Amino acid sequence: MEHFTIATVAEQSPDFRRVLWTGKHTQLVIMTVPPGGEIGEEIHEVDQILTFVSGIGKAVVGGRTRKVEQGDLVVVPAGTKHNFVNDGANPLVLYTVYGPPEHADGAVHKTKEEADAAEEAGKDEPPAA
Repeated sequence: MEHFTIATVAEQSPDFRRVLWTGKHTQLVIMTVPPGGEIGEEIHEVDQILTFVSGIGKAVVGGRTRKVEQGDLVVVPAGTKHNFVNDGANPLVLYTVYGPPEHADGAVHKTKEEADAAEEAGKDEPPAA
């Protein structure tokens, strides 16, 4: 059994993205977006569910924009263009579940730039199904 006190684990992570657990059908990832930062506009071919632990920001999903804050959950269906922007003074901390996995098992990216470089270099691929 894997067990996480997820809000605490997420808030203690200084990394932009950290894969906590990867299963056959889903993946658990924590993220910390610095003030003024963003995840970056993207489209995944997997479903994604994001839960916000602390901070404030905005979700842009499928052309619609909405404020997000602690306790909010946003669903991003596969194939939907999305971005999450930290427009607050503190880090925007969240955890997300991908189904199926989207990132390399155990991946840790300290910054968005590091995450983008890993993706572009093909070093952030999910495990083969």
